[in-house]
Amino acid sequence: MSEQKLELRRDVTVWGSYMWGYADVGADIYAALGLVMAAAQGATSLAFLLAGLVYIMIGLAYTELASAYPVAGGGQYFTLRGLGDFWGFIAGSALLLDYTIDIALFATASAGYVNFFLPYVIGVRADSFILTLGPLHVNYLWLSESLVLIAFLIWLNIRGMRESSLFNEVLGAIDIVTESSIIIFGFLFAWKPELFVLQWRTEFPTFTHFLYGSSLAIISFVGLESISQAAQETRRPATIVPRTSVTLIFTVFIFATAFSTMSLGVLPWREIAANIGDPVATLAHNIPFIGVIAGPFAAMLGATILLISANSGVMSASRLTYAMSQFQFIDSWFEAVHPRHRTPYRTIIVFSMIGVVQTILSFMTPSAMDTLGNMYAFGATTGYILVFIALIKLRFTDPYSPRPYKMPLNLKIRYRGRAIDFPVLGIIGVLGVGSILFEVILTHKIGRIAGPAWIIVCFMYYAWYRRRHGLPVVGSVDRNWEAEQLRVLESAEEYDLLEEYKLALEEKRRTTKVGENGTTRGTT
Repeated sequence: MSEQKLELRRDVTVWGSYMWGYADVGADIYAALGLVMAAAQGATSLAFLLAGLVYIMIGLAYTELASAYPVAGGGQYFTLRGLGDFWGFIAGSALLLDYTIDIALFATASAGYVNFFLPYVIGVRADSFILTLGPLHVNYLWLSESLVLIAFLIWLNIRGMRESSLFNEVLGAIDIVTESSIIIFGFLFAWKPELFVLQWRTEFPTFTHFLYGSSLAIISFVGLESISQAAQETRRPATIVPRTSVTLIFTVFIFATAFSTMSLGVLPWREIAANIGDPVATLAHNIPFIGVIAGPFAAMLGATILLISANSGVMSASRLTYAMSQFQFIDSWFEAVHPRHRTPYRTIIVFSMIGVVQTILSFMTPSAMDTLGNMYAFGATTGYILVFIALIKLRFTDPYSPRPYKMPLNLKIRYRGRAIDFPVLGIIGVLGVGSILFEVILTHKIGRIAGPAWIIVCFMYYAWYRRRHGLPVVGSVDRNWEAEQLRVLESAEEYDLLEEYKLALEEKRRTTKVGENGTTRGTT
């Protein structure tokens, strides 16, 4: 008797689903605010607004697809369904770059905030722990702390989705409250509208600087896909995912635009840009009533939210590669589920270790944070373009799968005798994300080299693996997507949608049979 295959356990609740997304996206503003302000200057709020509008369209696309196809894999799976194996793998490898960088970047940033307390504890600053190795100057304490945090997250994620999700939920709730407090106190007691208007009118950047700033601003919105990555472990995902995704989209959009707008009305942009490593602490320090505890408050806030973002990166990387192994993109060895904890422990360990390697390599450059941040948006924007294209195609090729949520602004068109809702926002989304990807390639020196190099190396492995197993490299393996969708909906316990899908398939078969009979009679 063959051993029964273990699957992922559905342990994620409504709040847990929301916090998986918030954990990944909510931390980005702490890393991006100072970087964007240094480039966009008095137009920082406009840069965040434009990037946020693109992010809203990305979020709505993921909401539709994740609720219709609630499985691990996210953008890789959606692209596979819509565009085939090759493009599904390209999307998966691009997003995997984003997730492994997520682990490295936010674990490093979290450790950096922890180091704020070193002078109070041992009387020495973190930059005193420098090891010189020839031309290299490595902060071995900061590096060690980052690696310890990643090791802790590996252990936590192997333990189980429930434990990992609870970790996100508790810390995320604290961070939402504190973020809201900074914004409320800032606007009530420190914001000066005349300073905001003055900087808008007299400190507007050049067009080149604005383009660079807006390309950095998208970093503040990367990570929404975490909700779709956790969809296979979410209870009643077709019901929960639309609620949590839409709520998250506007939560993060409000926070990002509020922080950038408040900043320009509290301080001259140059002061915030001069504190590029800790812009939120700089803001909090200049707000009455909470300014006296601004340093520790902002440091604790930054450390916790950045750590849960790194935790979200571990989850997303492992679930993405778990899904890729199921669809014969990578070796089936990665498909193993822990017999006790029911988590994809092999993908958690292997791809988190890639994050470890990226962390170590980044500390061998002049600025670890700058090196990691330079690559962060490349993978996500590449994957997002393919997801938009897949969404558009799936509207035509898979109109029968129930969609509990659809992107707004659709045009009714006829396709093969059937009314199809053509997504106008899908086209706008492709153009918006494409323009940001162009800006990233144009202005990010490391990203435009390391990003494509990563995808090329991943494709070399993909081509070797597929040839070794006699599978097409550019083409696709024949798959029974109807049976797959039936299995997915039954596993998710979405029985109403399951019945709706069965009725739609029956209608499809009747229509096809009638069409074939009509053709036969016409040619006889």
